[in-house]
Amino acid sequence: MYQLMVRSHFDAAHFLRGYQGKCSKCHGHRFHYSVGISGETLNDLGILIDFKDVKSILKDEIEEVLDHCLLNEDVPPFDRINPTAENIAKLIYDIVNQTTASYFSELLLDLDWVEVYESENCGIRYWEDR
Repeated sequence: MYQLMVRSHFDAAHFLRGYQGKCSKCHGHRFHYSVGISGETLNDLGILIDFKDVKSILKDEIEEVLDHCLLNEDVPPFDRINPTAENIAKLIYDIVNQTTASYFSELLLDLDWVEVYESENCGIRYWEDR
């Protein structure tokens, strides 16, 4: 089994409704995030999936949506739920999973997890049991 990881980032602002502390005020992060993709079969070149293909998916489907916005106002569902690292990780997972389902299925690949870091030392990993 092989597992490929691709890391990227986006810049966005957010605030946490109902939070008692500084995070209740609007502030920004450079959110770093990673995806883990696994499979057993390599192509004729010995590649699970081309890094550039994964980077392109992330740029088009994640960064175009989340970069340089106020998450609470610009990105559903964050108009209803707090844009915590946990909820951002699940949103990224859901977007990548939905947009790549048929493509990954053809290549016999699985999206394993998504990690989101608000800072160098604080992050979350989201995955779904299969």
